[in-house]
Amino acid sequence: MAGTDVGIDLGTASILVYIKGKGVVLKEPSVVAFDRDDNKIKAIGEDARLMIGRTPGNIVVVRPLRQGVISNYTVTEQMMKHFLDKALGKRGLRFKKPRVAVCVPSGVTEVEKKAVEDATYQAGAGKVAIIEEPIAAAIGAGIDIAKPQGNMIVDIGGGTTDVAVISLGGTVESASIKIAGDDFDEAIVRYMRKKYNLLVGDRTAEDIKINIGTAYKRAEVDYMDVKGRNLVSGLPETVRVSSDETTEALRETTSQILDTICAVLEKTPPELAGDIVDRGIVLTGGGSMLRGLEELIEERTHINTMTADEPMTCVAIGTGKYIEFLAGYNDEA
Repeated sequence: MAGTDVGIDLGTASILVYIKGKGVVLKEPSVVAFDRDDNKIKAIGEDARLMIGRTPGNIVVVRPLRQGVISNYTVTEQMMKHFLDKALGKRGLRFKKPRVAVCVPSGVTEVEKKAVEDATYQAGAGKVAIIEEPIAAAIGAGIDIAKPQGNMIVDIGGGTTDVAVISLGGTVESASIKIAGDDFDEAIVRYMRKKYNLLVGDRTAEDIKINIGTAYKRAEVDYMDVKGRNLVSGLPETVRVSSDETTEALRETTSQILDTICAVLEKTPPELAGDIVDRGIVLTGGGSMLRGLEELIEERTHINTMTADEPMTCVAIGTGKYIEFLAGYNDEA
C-alpha cells in the first residue's frame, strides 16, 4: 500500500498542506523566529508571525522563502519538517514516508527546483514531485487542463505573480514576476511615508490592504484610521486614509501585473487566444483577493475576468490532486 499523498503550497507568505482525502489541513505563515545567540528556533508559523516587530534584539523573525524561492535552506528545511509533522503527526511521518508534491513559481531555475526537492526529502518525504504554480492553480480552480483548449491563469501570491496559458496539460506561454501581495504592502508603506510622513509597519499596511485596499476606484469610498509614528515629531499619530488613496498607492504595482498579463496574451497562439476570450481569465492566490483587480484587468484586456472560488487554497488543492494523479498513473504502470 502506498504512503500518504501530500501537496504543499510552499508560498512566500504562507504554507498550505493538503492531504488526500482530508483536503487542506494546515495553513500557516511561512515565518520563523530564532535566537541569534544560540541559533535555536523559538517559533514557527502563526506563533512567529505574532512576534514580527515585537522582538528583543537577540530574537530574529525571518521569512526563509523570498519571492517564491528558498533564501535560507536550513530554516526552510526545519520549517517544512515542522509543518509536515503537524499535518501528519510525527508517527505518520516516521512509519510511512509520504509522497509529496511541492509547487514552485514558473520562472524558477533548475538549481532552485533542486533546493526545494532536497529540502522536502530532508523534511521526511519518501517521494517528491515538483509542479509549477500555474498548473497547480488551474487544477485547484477546477479547470480540466487535459483538454485541447486555452485557459489563462493569473496566480498572485505573496512573493510572485505567475501568468500562464495552459492547454493539453502543459504551459504554452508563461511569465513570472517578483511582484505580488507583499509588494502591495510595501507600496502602501511608501505611500504613507511620502504623503503623511507616517511610518507604519508591514502588518498595519496589510490591514489597510485587506480592509480598504482597492485596485480600481469604487463608487463608495471607504475610510480607515491608521496608527503609526510621525517621522518629523517622532511621536505616535493617527491619520484617516481613504480607499481612493490605496488605489493611488497601488497603481504602479498593479500596472506591472497588467503589463505581464498583456505580454503573455501577445505571445499566445491565435487559436488559444480565442479560447481565452470565450472562457475568460481566472485569478487565484491570496493577492487576487485585492478588491478591484478583476475590473482593472477587464478594462485593460477587454476579457471577462473572475476570481476562483477559494483563491487562497487553489494551489495547495491543485498540488495535492496532481500527486494523486501521478500516484494513480504510477500505480497502474
